[in-house]
Amino acid sequence: MSELTDRTLITGRWVFTGAEGVDDLLTEGAILVEGGHVRDVGSRRVLRERYRGARIVGSDRYAVMPGLINAHHHSHGATSAQHGISDQVLEPWILSLARKRETNPYLNTLLSAGRLLRTGVTTVVDNFGGGGTADQYSHQVRNALRGYEHAGMRAAFAAGFKTEGFLVHGSGEDQRFMQSLSPDLQILASRRLPEPGAMAVDEYFGLMADHHERYADHPRVDLWFGPPGPQWVSPQFLCQLAETAESWNVGIQTHVNESLYERLHAEKFYGEPTMLFLERLGILSPRFSVAHGVWCNEEELDVLGRNGVSVAHNPSSNLRLRAGIAPVNAMRTNDVNVALGLDGTTIDDDDDMFAEMRLAKHLSGSPELSGPALGWRDVWGMATLGGARLYGRPGVLGRLAAGYAADVVLVDLERITSPWVAPEADPLELTLMRARAGDVEMVLVGGEVVFERGEPTRFDEQEAAAAFADALEETPFPADAAEMIDELKPRINAWYEAWDVPELKPWMARNSK
Repeated sequence: MSELTDRTLITGRWVFTGAEGVDDLLTEGAILVEGGHVRDVGSRRVLRERYRGARIVGSDRYAVMPGLINAHHHSHGATSAQHGISDQVLEPWILSLARKRETNPYLNTLLSAGRLLRTGVTTVVDNFGGGGTADQYSHQVRNALRGYEHAGMRAAFAAGFKTEGFLVHGSGEDQRFMQSLSPDLQILASRRLPEPGAMAVDEYFGLMADHHERYADHPRVDLWFGPPGPQWVSPQFLCQLAETAESWNVGIQTHVNESLYERLHAEKFYGEPTMLFLERLGILSPRFSVAHGVWCNEEELDVLGRNGVSVAHNPSSNLRLRAGIAPVNAMRTNDVNVALGLDGTTIDDDDDMFAEMRLAKHLSGSPELSGPALGWRDVWGMATLGGARLYGRPGVLGRLAAGYAADVVLVDLERITSPWVAPEADPLELTLMRARAGDVEMVLVGGEVVFERGEPTRFDEQEAAAAFADALEETPFPADAAEMIDELKPRINAWYEAWDVPELKPWMARNSK
């Protein structure tokens, strides 16, 4: 572990500053880092003359860029595929997660952070969902937070809590669903319901207050609220949560309109689209962000833009879980800030932020010559300044400019530029088109080197992986949960398929083609 406490010039063949609305490329550029911040940006020749005696890091072999921001994530030591869980529509997929063996929250976070640093991510919004008693939940949160502290990256840890919808969407629908089952299946289904002694709402807010007090002034870790989604919590809980978040000056992130059935839930139980319902509750503000937003209509996009709500776009996850393609072009037209998230479910199961930028760009293009499409600088902005706005740090993160945090990534250009590159090629386009996680040479957070030469500097990644694997080898497969899933999945699927919202049928037909 090393910190660039002295004046240090970080140099590169290309420096991408992340400046918005202007050409952000410096050829043969440099940035001066001192005291955890960027102090100057400019020509390498000029800065070397201006700051004689400064330590030099980098060379023409590298591109230098601001740290990338993963605006929506679920940390894990092993992916759902590694747990033997197949991709499918969101609702049965969530049910299938009960097949996972129990894992250590600290090691989950540590290993996830290692993968994110490897792809140049310096900041993450992690939506966490735990369970059990208040003591068990507090222990889970504490250990996950310890993982981020140990790894050294920035994190908004959005701790979630479910108050309803343990079996199916809709207030009071769990009991209706249970009544539709045979007595034997009711016994199986009851395993999904909270056990006696499970954490209550007042206990959740109490332990969140304890953790907030500890992390209120932490330099890199923020504690947020992470309700899993409006269909899984009561309106009263959302209102209490928004009021508390305002008083603590912390963020809120939740899943909204990820799946078709979440969209149908809104019309069936609210009588209006989800974002209109949330606006009516009075809980929307720039501190509020939503993940996915795939099924938002024009009215909802207007609500998002009008209230300053950011959207974390997750193209890989949306494809893998058959949610669809989010209307990102329409979001931007409605002045919605769009950031980019990996969601722990990327297209190649590898948490590669460069691949996610490429996917976001290529999915956005209209087949019409004059139709909308994201450009390379658009997706670059989503992964940098868009993420900084969602995180609530637009003047601190997402750029390489004087006064910004020294969150810096050096990307090795050797493979990217081999065997030849046309001199007229756009350096940013070339880098984003060809870079991958393995090309990241060094990552700094607040001026501290937290990743270098393929390895995190604050912890032994191989040792953590071995401990994680050893623990899982000793953890029995949850056979009872697997039995419950096999028996309940067909019934839950049939429950959703029976939903009838006549006014949405023409719209569903258009959007399902």
